[in-house]
Amino acid sequence: MEIWNEILGNQVLVCSVAGWTVAQVLKTIIDVVLNRSFNPERLFGSGGMPSSHSATVCALTTASGLKYGVGSFEFAISFVVAMVVMYDAMGVRRETGKQAQLLKSVFFENILNLDGVLLQEKLKEYVGHTPLQVAAGAVLGIGMTLVISSFY
Repeated sequence: MEIWNEILGNQVLVCSVAGWTVAQVLKTIIDVVLNRSFNPERLFGSGGMPSSHSATVCALTTASGLKYGVGSFEFAISFVVAMVVMYDAMGVRRETGKQAQLLKSVFFENILNLDGVLLQEKLKEYVGHTPLQVAAGAVLGIGMTLVISSFY
């Protein structure tokens, strides 16, 4: 039981995990509303609205700033990691998703008349984020931290 008390007493960890969890649940609900079907991959997968990556790192950064101060090395590390993660989500990972969509259409619609070439597995198209999805995740993570931190 002592370990659970320590984990739940760690404000930075609780805020970060809560940011991720709420973002994933919201992402799943939004997907169900838009597509009229439940896709369990949305509950744990990447991509979509809001960005759970942004929610997590922004919650981490905000909680670190509140707990240790914005002049601390904890805040500095969290801030740099948050910038890298959000930049990557909008850049490299978003482009990967676009490429997956293109390859899927090339192979499944056989645009290039490729005989005997098959995709061995389904490519994931939801791997990156639009700037709006990243911003929504950031606001969610910061907001979750401000609410949760009021209980510490």
